[in-house]
Amino acid sequence: MRVAPTVILTSEERSELSRIVASRLSSVRLSLRARMILLAAEGLQNKEIAERLGVDRLQVARWRKRYLEHRLSGIERDLPRGAPPVKVDVARLVELTTQSKPEAMTHWSTRRMAAELGVSAASVSRHWRKHGLKPHLLRGFKVSRDPHFVEKLEDIVGLYMSPPEHALVLCVDEKSQVQALDRTQPGLPLKKCRAETMTHDYKRNGTTTLFAALNVLDGQVIGQCQQRHTHVEWLKFLKKIDRQTPRDKALHLIADNYATHKHPVVQAWLDKHLRIHMHFTPTSASWLNMVERFFRDITTQRLRRGVFTSVPELIQAIEGYIDHHNTHPKPFIWTKTARDILQKVIRANSHLSSKQNATLH
Repeated sequence: MRVAPTVILTSEERSELSRIVASRLSSVRLSLRARMILLAAEGLQNKEIAERLGVDRLQVARWRKRYLEHRLSGIERDLPRGAPPVKVDVARLVELTTQSKPEAMTHWSTRRMAAELGVSAASVSRHWRKHGLKPHLLRGFKVSRDPHFVEKLEDIVGLYMSPPEHALVLCVDEKSQVQALDRTQPGLPLKKCRAETMTHDYKRNGTTTLFAALNVLDGQVIGQCQQRHTHVEWLKFLKKIDRQTPRDKALHLIADNYATHKHPVVQAWLDKHLRIHMHFTPTSASWLNMVERFFRDITTQRLRRGVFTSVPELIQAIEGYIDHHNTHPKPFIWTKTARDILQKVIRANSHLSSKQNATLH
């Protein structure tokens, strides 16, 4: 006959187990286990205890064994079920994400990193979010090397933050090579449980160039579509701006360093129209020109998903968008001072210099 191991209790242990059994605050499970141990200490076998308490004999044997191994702490809580949780080496995870790349690839994914560390993809994603790491994203940048960057920056930001009295500040630029694209097959409209569809291939039906001048004060746009974007077309647009703005206002035009904007013919015309003052953005700093924000809006809201069978149809769509925009114009508010921008540029240059020095050594 199999004999269960003997349970010997000290007076303190017997008192503690009796208190658990008698207390109304004890859980039913813990109270039952304490009664098992007290009966075992009286010399009863597992089968007898099971019959008396109405439980399974194996259950009594299990708690007798755990009490002998761990005393009271062995019966206070259940053992965790399933495999023990895998702990993530967070320091190695961050180091691999920021200092290395997977073999023959450009960046880590959650599943690729999970396979490398032997953890779940959800754990990798959770720790990436916690540390602000986004390997799947890539942001473009370009630091201007214009020797007169500071002067041009302060000039243009000054116009945005403190525009001169009795003057209009206009951000001017052209969006060239706007294509009239027709899809090879008709798409399906948006409906419940299905996105709008559009073929990936297209047919080109010609191009146009959009010249636009954004009024910083109220957000209104003066636009004109022309076939090319040489100095001839640029001069036509300047004349249109001159006609459509109040004669008693000085005009401060912000444009980029495109050669067309500085053509001798254009310069000669500007010399005869002294109320127009040109301000040029630094090289590789088109983000200083707020009309670029309008170009992004018209691209995403009207052009990218549009279907145009001819250039006149494209021009009509552009002009319709500008007219609609001007019915309820909203200005883009510039908030960053020249000092804030310069501090950011200085930090970027210092990081670039450190990277270049590291590659040399």
